[in-house]
Amino acid sequence: MTEGNFVDYVKIYVASGRGGKGSTHLHREKFIEKGGPDGGDGGRGGHVYVRGNKNLWTLFHLKFVRHLKGTHGGDGGGSRSTGHDGEDRYLEVPLGTVIKDKETGEVLFEITDHDETKILAKGGKGGLGNWHFRSSTNQTPRYSQPGMPSEELDIILELKVLADVGLVGFPNAGKSTLLSVLTSAKPKIADYPFTTLKPNLGIVDYRDFQSFVIADIPGIIEGAAEGKGLGHYFLRHIERNSTLLFLVPADADDIKKEYDILLDELRRYNPEMLDKDRLLVVSKSDMLDEELQTEMKQVLDKELNGVPYMFISSISNIGLVELKDKLWKMLNA
Repeated sequence: MTEGNFVDYVKIYVASGRGGKGSTHLHREKFIEKGGPDGGDGGRGGHVYVRGNKNLWTLFHLKFVRHLKGTHGGDGGGSRSTGHDGEDRYLEVPLGTVIKDKETGEVLFEITDHDETKILAKGGKGGLGNWHFRSSTNQTPRYSQPGMPSEELDIILELKVLADVGLVGFPNAGKSTLLSVLTSAKPKIADYPFTTLKPNLGIVDYRDFQSFVIADIPGIIEGAAEGKGLGHYFLRHIERNSTLLFLVPADADDIKKEYDILLDELRRYNPEMLDKDRLLVVSKSDMLDEELQTEMKQVLDKELNGVPYMFISSISNIGLVELKDKLWKMLNA
């Protein structure tokens, strides 16, 4: 999937159909001069629904959808004939989609299960025909109810990918490389920052046919929570992850400082991010000799205050089996 096909944010105007109006028909038949009221009811307008679809991964199919409207209900007729109901409309969305009111920013609901269906805009109820208003004192009512009006709403659809582990790191930290060796995903990999322009998902095969999902988002830079760089746009994709894997390269000037910057950006974006399980992984450790790695461990033991960490190398396959074991234990603790 190319970057242009990954769409995780769309705005759509939705409107239900209005209800049909009731009929004021009076019965007419040969030899029956005054047959009385027999006007039927109007049909209801079409609803607009949102429905989850596990086979969708992005909102790309809605990229060019600007309006979605249910059709109007039909008017009632004579002989107490009810008008037809309007056609319902469905928005098919991937699991993990959040629906917001564009005007207020209020979260209306979230879709997390396949075939989960929520109503966005209710169709207007059809009006009653004059047959309902007959009485002993008014045997030929010449009025009926109009249909109820439609509901209109401007909505925002935001996709938050569903994954167990979220990769967090600065640009060019090796996140995509790690994803490519742990899973069958084929993210774009190059030696320049911001190679990743969209979230990538990969499934890690574990023992006994078990598995878990890792999400790689574009690199975060300092100030991302205020809108700098690309990472801020995709930070919501790791809100659902139960475990965060912080990736810092071994050649970083200060591993603890980079970890603190990343952690602070998550805190400023959403303080609840700090409640998730965290694991610090020092990547590219194949460039460290045993003595240097021992020294770095002594420093990290003092500075990290109990935060678990480990050394790996995606290129040399160092520590990857231990990393999968550690993540599995954290996910199933």
